[in-house]
Amino acid sequence: MKAKAVAAKYPVSESCVRRLEQRRRETGEVAPRRQRHGPLPGCETRAYAAPRRAAYAETPDATLEEVKDRLRPAVALSTLWRACAASKPSFEKKAPEPPSKTAPTWPRSARSSGPPGL
Repeated sequence: MKAKAVAAKYPVSESCVRRLEQRRRETGEVAPRRQRHGPLPGCETRAYAAPRRAAYAETPDATLEEVKDRLRPAVALSTLWRACAASKPSFEKKAPEPPSKTAPTWPRSARSSGPPGL
């Protein structure tokens, strides 16, 4: 059966069918391959996850650069960022304030005041 006919029969492209045929010729396998979604954060999987958490506990307002300087062995900023994002740290937020009752909350533009003389 030609690749075009197989692609029409199943919801795949012709190039997908050709790649599967090539893989079957070269390796003998046609099973789906395991998905690869990028590297796991090294900070979480290695032994220095606890020191990273301790560095943030000491100074919660520390930047990634400051935490990176404290960690040994050194890690890349991108690895540290992924580990922090995976642990979902909480950030303090500004308390909501009511709008001002005595002053405008934004300046009026010249257009919104209407034409002069009215």
